Amino acid sequence: MGKLQEFDITFTNNKVVYGPGESISGTVKIRTSSSLPYKVIKVNCQGSCGISNKLNDSSWAMEEQYFNSTLSVADKGTLAAGEHCFPFQFVIPVAVPTSFEGPFGKVSYRVKAVIDTPRFSKDYKAQKPFYLLNLLNLNEVPDIEHPNYAVITKKFNYLLLKTGTLMLKTRSDLRGYIPGQVIRLATEIHNKSGKDTGCVLASLIQKVSYKTRRPLFDLRTIAEVEGAGVKAGKHAEWREQIIVPPLPQSALAGCSLIDIEYFIQVSLKSPDAVVTLPIYIGNIPVNLSPSRTTPSSPVQGGANIASPGVTPSAPPAEDDPQERLCAGGLDNEEISTKSHSQQDPSCQPVTMSPSAFSHAPGAAVPPSHRQPNASAPLFCVSTGATIPFFTEGNVTPIPTSCSLILPPEYSSWDYPHEPPPTYEESCSSANSNLDSRQ
Repeated sequence: MGKLQEFDITFTNNKVVYGPGESISGTVKIRTSSSLPYKVIKVNCQGSCGISNKLNDSSWAMEEQYFNSTLSVADKGTLAAGEHCFPFQFVIPVAVPTSFEGPFGKVSYRVKAVIDTPRFSKDYKAQKPFYLLNLLNLNEVPDIEHPNYAVITKKFNYLLLKTGTLMLKTRSDLRGYIPGQVIRLATEIHNKSGKDTGCVLASLIQKVSYKTRRPLFDLRTIAEVEGAGVKAGKHAEWREQIIVPPLPQSALAGCSLIDIEYFIQVSLKSPDAVVTLPIYIGNIPVNLSPSRTTPSSPVQGGANIASPGVTPSAPPAEDDPQERLCAGGLDNEEISTKSHSQQDPSCQPVTMSPSAFSHAPGAAVPPSHRQPNASAPLFCVSTGATIPFFTEGNVTPIPTSCSLILPPEYSSWDYPHEPPPTYEESCSSANSNLDSRQ
């Protein structure tokens, strides 16, 4: 660097994760081997979002800026040989989105320092990223504490002449979770045919929308579990759990270019039948007070009862007493689980304490989950949930305490890709199919 031996930015207490409205402060450290004249030394703090039409391309097609503040720490002079320190401080605005990085764009924050030298001399620059966490309180989402229901009835042909009916019903215990919490799924399959069904698959899916002129959708399977099929003429129940790994929160409040959504999708391949439950991933868990207790059975009082605000993907085709059996009924069979992506090498399910996935900077971590650097915040800004830390440049990797093993097929689908259908779209499609049969 010639005369400049050191040019670095240090944040107070080495803090790297901040919240909206907080102050970010630190020091610009400069060490020179000889005198260095300058016109101005300034520090800039900036937050912005950029998205692209190409994979891993930083030439943004669209951008938006959240704040851009510049502070002059020294005006026109000469830095003598030796070490110099210049303090700085900025206030982060309140309405800014959480940091995020994906294959088609990112929400990023950084502090940049510049030594503006006289004409024909070289300017010097240094920058350091920081990360912002805008907490999503799930209790502010309407009806978040209610169970999530979906049901679909499928009529299909087999052996050319025979017709069968299948009903697939799924329920999750809540509509919102935080990393470390368990999604409890209850699925019922009524196979009113003479043909065995294929395996049943439950997946936690992330959909990231990049709102370019031609919107792109990045769909990823975060975790999945597979259950056995259902014998001909049987009614079976499948209960399983998915642990929410460290993931970016739903939506990105304050960002208009990137949107994040999550779904639980339960499907059969033979015959083809799919139900989709939208869920929220947040930072502050649902407060289940005694007056907000969720029901314990997957379906109460019949197949056509759903939680408030949720429209089933299709109504039952027949009003048969067998269709109204609740989970745990006399004719129930249990579906066995064949494989689960969240297992350790010994094939035992991974069990983690919710506190092991705390997203609050400085939150206490149980001794059994502490990393060598116990003061490091537990935080994930990447869509790559298989990556156990985040890092950029020379920043020390920050562990997330995630020991979950995700499926090897965890990857982006082809681009662009259509998102899973909404409840309204599913319902309209189901109604039109029913009308065409009548």
